[in-house]
Order: sequence, then C-alpha cells, then structure tokens
Amino acid sequence: MLKIERTNSENQNFINLVKQLDNYLTVVDGDEHDFYNQYNNIDVLKHCVVAFLNDKPVGCGAFKQFDDNLVEIKRMFTSPEARGKNIATTVLHALEDWAAELNYKASILETGKRQIEAVSFYKKNKYQIVPNFGPYKNVENSLCFKKVFEK
Repeated sequence: MLKIERTNSENQNFINLVKQLDNYLTVVDGDEHDFYNQYNNIDVLKHCVVAFLNDKPVGCGAFKQFDDNLVEIKRMFTSPEARGKNIATTVLHALEDWAAELNYKASILETGKRQIEAVSFYKKNKYQIVPNFGPYKNVENSLCFKKVFEK
C-alpha cells in the first residue's frame, strides 16, 4: 500500500532519499553537477512529501515558493527498486494539491535534457516546456516546465 506523508526537509526519510538522488545526479550531470547542486539546498524546503510503499520510504519531492503565484518543484526521486509503480506521479500530484491548497496557481521546474525519463514523465503529467527561468536562463542542458493547476 502506498502512503504519502507531508513533512519538511528535516525529515530523515526525505534526507536519505535526497542523498540517493544526489548520488544519481552526480553521475548523470557529470561536470555540471556542482552548478546544479548550488540550487538544490534542501534547508530552504518547508513543503516536502515522502512516499512509503509497505512502510518503506521509496519516493520524495518538494516545492518552494517561486513568487506569489508559482511554486518550484524540487528534489523529485523514486528509488530504483520502486520505479514503474506510479509513485512519482502520486508524489507530484500530492505536491500540486498541497500548493493549490496554499493558493498557488501553477508550478514550474527544471530538469536536465540528459534525464530522458524525467523529461517524458513531466510531459506525461501535463507540464509544458517554457523558456528557461532564473539561474537556468542560459544553461544548454536545462529544460524548464510549467503546469497551471486545474481549478
């Protein structure tokens, strides 16, 4: 059974999953990892979710305020042994629902072009490619997405 828990960045299960994510990204991002890593500090994340499958933490995600209407989705990860079970979609929808409850209108996010699974995942979940924002404006490997919440 899948259970979603709302928490913050001090949650040890969230911290452990983010460490697995960072290990994966170190390999995928290669030389660019340090650039991306500077924007992924979890200390600022107050809205995090952890997914539990049969009481084992297997996925996570978070959002932070981007402006008065937008949140930025951060630190999405599903452990390799739990992939293909719709966990990431459940986590993403939980984040979107939570942000909508707080009166945000849409979410944005950045992912790397080399993260092919992530790119197709966000497209499948109705995210549209938008011009790169903020620190990703002139970054060749970055793709930025946006999704307006349904009312």
